[in-house]
Formats: sequence, C-alpha cells, structure tokens
Amino acid sequence: MSITRERPVFASSELSRNAAEVFAEAESQPVTVTRRGGESLVLMTKVEADEKSELLNFAAQLIAVITDDRGTLVERMMVQFPWIYALNETERQQCVQELIHAARASFSTGQPHLVAMEFISWRETAANYAAGIAPQATEWLDASNELGRP
Repeated sequence: MSITRERPVFASSELSRNAAEVFAEAESQPVTVTRRGGESLVLMTKVEADEKSELLNFAAQLIAVITDDRGTLVERMMVQFPWIYALNETERQQCVQELIHAARASFSTGQPHLVAMEFISWRETAANYAAGIAPQATEWLDASNELGRP
C-alpha cells in the first residue's frame, strides 16, 4: 500500500501556453508535466530538490550506522555525525532517538524538512556547546504583575 500525495499534472502544452500558472504551482509543490511521446517530468523548486537529495544522503548515513555492529547505536551515530560528541550523555541519547524518529517520519511522509529541522537543531545546539555557549535558565515574568493603561 502506497500512501503518497498526488501531484498536480499539467500537459507540456499547458506549460508552454500558461507557464506562470504551472510555475506558481511548482513553487508550492512538485508538479508532473506530461509529454506526448515522451516520459513525464517532475518540476519542483531547487530548494525542494536539494532537500530530497539531503534526505537521501542522511538515509545513506543511517544505513551505515545500522549495518555497523561495533558499539552502541549512539557510538555508531557519533562516528557518522562527530558533532554529537559536543553533547552530554543524556543529550546524545535524546538526539539519536529524535533524529531516528524524525527520519522515519520524513521517509514515510516524503517530507524531508522534518528530519532536516531536527538535524539542524541538534547540530546547532552541539556547535553552541562547543563554542562555550551554555543553555541558560529561562526567567519567566510573574503573571500577577499587571500593567496599567498607557
């Protein structure tokens, strides 16, 4: 059973007659362009194509982690993603689990941004730690302090 979104379909003649409409649609989601006597093409933004390429690269790295039998899952992830070393032990565990969950969601929904956001978030957190920028406790304002009318 395949659960994928249906892409909008345009004939190549529509692309030549009404390019603005086809391009506008392709900016929001990939579109299929059918050609008489030729194979259909997919038109998408470069950002979307790059995201899909990055997702495949991440998938290849995860496969390398899964097929390696040396060490724990976290240790194998640190080999592929050395920035994880900057996190403490608890954060390493959490990072690995969240990356795997986000990857599964991305792979199953075809939405590369899910794992991309998780990956970037953890990598930037590790980079901040490595730069000596530690998380600070959030100071919340007392909700009982009401301001008067200006």
